[in-house]
Amino acid sequence: MKDKKRIYLSSPHMGDKEFGFVAEAFETNWIAPVGPHVDAFEKEFCELTGSKYAVALSSGSAAIHLALILLNVQRDDEVICSSLTFSASANPIVYQAAIPVFVDSENATWNMDVRYLKEAIQDRIKKGKKPKAVVLTHLYGQSADIDSILEVCNQYNIPLIEDAAESVGAYYKEKHTGTLGKFGVFSFNGNKIITTSSGGMLVSGDKDLIQKARFFATQARDPAPHYQHSQIGYNYRLSNVLAGIGRGQLRVLEERVKSRRANFEFYERELGSLPGVQFMPEAEFGRSNRWLTCLTIEPSEFGATREDVRLALESENIEARPLWKPLHLQPVFKDCPYYGTGVSEEIFDKGLCLPSGSNLNGQDLQRVVKVFHQVYKNETI
Repeated sequence: MKDKKRIYLSSPHMGDKEFGFVAEAFETNWIAPVGPHVDAFEKEFCELTGSKYAVALSSGSAAIHLALILLNVQRDDEVICSSLTFSASANPIVYQAAIPVFVDSENATWNMDVRYLKEAIQDRIKKGKKPKAVVLTHLYGQSADIDSILEVCNQYNIPLIEDAAESVGAYYKEKHTGTLGKFGVFSFNGNKIITTSSGGMLVSGDKDLIQKARFFATQARDPAPHYQHSQIGYNYRLSNVLAGIGRGQLRVLEERVKSRRANFEFYERELGSLPGVQFMPEAEFGRSNRWLTCLTIEPSEFGATREDVRLALESENIEARPLWKPLHLQPVFKDCPYYGTGVSEEIFDKGLCLPSGSNLNGQDLQRVVKVFHQVYKNETI
């Protein structure tokens, strides 16, 4: 194994423009978390996604946190959140001393089930706790059914935060994910489809809210010649250097989406006919960016478990990971309300993420497929 190149799940993939922007930041000495690259990155991101206003931040988590602050989420308030997602979707709710209320997935997209969203809202209202917001994750680059979810949110006048951290370059009915709710949240972490090393973006159609987000993200400094603060702020702004990387990455986003989708198509072609193997579906209403290729394995049909396959891949120096463990099963959230029937639990129990980077080559993909077939045939690796 040691002599075999490590195949990572989703490694960064730089283009040929990023270094030029970074060099410009050094040459002009714009190294601080402000500067022309930050302004340009926000503008160019809006142009690419169709967002009206944006503020570049240090992470997607920071973007969710600021969205909750701007929606006045406070201690003991409740916020509904997708359960099948990374903990960063829910952690900012707890930063505000509020309570996450988790909602199960539906099989068609693996995203939030609108039936249980409605049930959760109605039940919380009966209990005297109308939710202050809904945090909806577009899982693994696959858009949720936003229209049906927005219909419920609007019916009860609850603002929607789209957690599009994993879905840059994904679309819902020809509109970019993250642009239909009150807020959209994006991540440019090192493992995302495009990256700024670390970073995020908060977008909204409300100019005043984005201006307030920018204010809070720069330590809530009042407009005065001295340092004066009337509110608590945060050090959440993106640096000019990292924004330069982001500008270069925006220019190759569509290429990265094509590469990731090609990876998925290869895996589906090579593995889709195996008994018990089902790939994450793509809804007809949108285009997934296929950030990660995800599938489920039914052990009774395939003859091995998800974990058997993962360990076999690891033995060949290939990184694969289980799907997100549902948040309502996480120890830190064990006492939080949950609405659903265990769909997300079943997906997690059987689900696996395969190497999906846009910089993988044909030989890399063949190595993954070969191990998969060896496990299926019960051959010694």
